[in-house]
Amino acid sequence: MDYKKTNAPGTTITWNTQKLSEDTGNVYESVNVIAKRANQISVEMKEELNKKLQEFASYTDNLEEVFENREQIEISRFYERLPKPSSIATQEFVEKKVYYRNADKDV
Repeated sequence: MDYKKTNAPGTTITWNTQKLSEDTGNVYESVNVIAKRANQISVEMKEELNKKLQEFASYTDNLEEVFENREQIEISRFYERLPKPSSIATQEFVEKKVYYRNADKDV
């Protein structure tokens, strides 16, 4: 997923709990769905970051050498500026972009 194109807020905002619980009928169930999606996003972002930083990995065991790679710093700063996975997941849930189902209700 391209997290650069998300319109999730970069700062903390207050969400209307009634709006969050419209689809599920229960605010706690909504928060559970959002939390699970946030975990998925977090894992995806971490894997993507690790792949990009792997290019700069040094396989020498010399502790005296400290490399300051400008590109590596810029990549890290980019990921620090992205909205948090919980914000992205909440925005996706509000925009109805998250698929979920309750196995107990489907029976």
